[in-house]
Amino acid sequence: MLAHVPRRFLFCSLIFLISLLANGQLHPWVVRLKAEAAKPAQLVIQTSSSAEVYLDDIFRGKASSEGRLVIDNPQPREHALRVSLAGKRESRQNVTIVAGQETRIEVLLESNAPPSPVETRRNSEDGLMYVWIPPGNSMMGCSPEDDACFDNEKPAHQVTITRGFWIGQTPVTVGAYKRFTQATKLQIPRAPSSNSSWIHEEMPIVMVSWENARDYCEWMGGRLPTEAEWEYAARGGSTEPLYGLIDEIAWYRQNSLDQTHDVAEKRANSFGLYDMLGNVLEWVNDWYEVNYYEKSPTQDPQGPSRGQCHVTRGGAWEFPPPYIRVSRRRGDNSQDIGCVNVGFRCVGEDL
Repeated sequence: MLAHVPRRFLFCSLIFLISLLANGQLHPWVVRLKAEAAKPAQLVIQTSSSAEVYLDDIFRGKASSEGRLVIDNPQPREHALRVSLAGKRESRQNVTIVAGQETRIEVLLESNAPPSPVETRRNSEDGLMYVWIPPGNSMMGCSPEDDACFDNEKPAHQVTITRGFWIGQTPVTVGAYKRFTQATKLQIPRAPSSNSSWIHEEMPIVMVSWENARDYCEWMGGRLPTEAEWEYAARGGSTEPLYGLIDEIAWYRQNSLDQTHDVAEKRANSFGLYDMLGNVLEWVNDWYEVNYYEKSPTQDPQGPSRGQCHVTRGGAWEFPPPYIRVSRRRGDNSQDIGCVNVGFRCVGEDL
């Protein structure tokens, strides 16, 4: 393109720019570009007050009383971030710094104290462990300051669960589902490639329709949980989008190796429940309606009276992080028996 511009014009333009530089009179956009190029990167960490922060194993300071620490001008590349505090579980993760940009990281430090004792019971029919969930109040829907929420998670609202219930400590396993099909003479679904011939009996059962899940729960003396019961149990008293660091609690796209995993390999929530997030989606009893939260009752909501599909919850092994949240909800075809990422767990008042 410059080949068609007269040389005299190019020469005069160059002289003009040199004169501006010499006199300190740059055009505003030149000044802005120069300032942006010179702007240092920043890493802003929000965590627990007084937590110690290390970048590439070099101590960079303690978080303020508000839990904030700013690291100025880190090199633009991937760094190893470590945050620790007495009485809390240490957090380790990688962060990528981009030149001239501010990177914000929120680090949730979990308590090292053992979880509160939970009451468990083994069901005589399916052989699985069930955990007692006491009645109480909880928020339902989009968690505070969660910018990944979809419209069907809004508005957030308080719900009251008036009756306690037992819920499966894990999703229903292949081994438990085999007991069901042997007792009822029903056919087990075809196995996915990740669990050929259903050889891994501690993996969650998948490839089951909503009707399959309902029938199983009735056989073992229970039922499918309502959507409100499921989220109440999943939150375990927390108002956060997740009940811990995602890699510690869930199998998802970045760590699952594209398959389901044995249940209870990740950390449980405060109720002692495993795999409430990640690994497999879980059928619940409710019909799905996009705007149901706009009219949902505050006490023991049962879901819409009718619908075209049923709700699944919890995210699955191939989902990205924004889909691995306690408030995330979706509707799935109730008749579908070909989903390699959908399982379930049961609840009951007296198992």
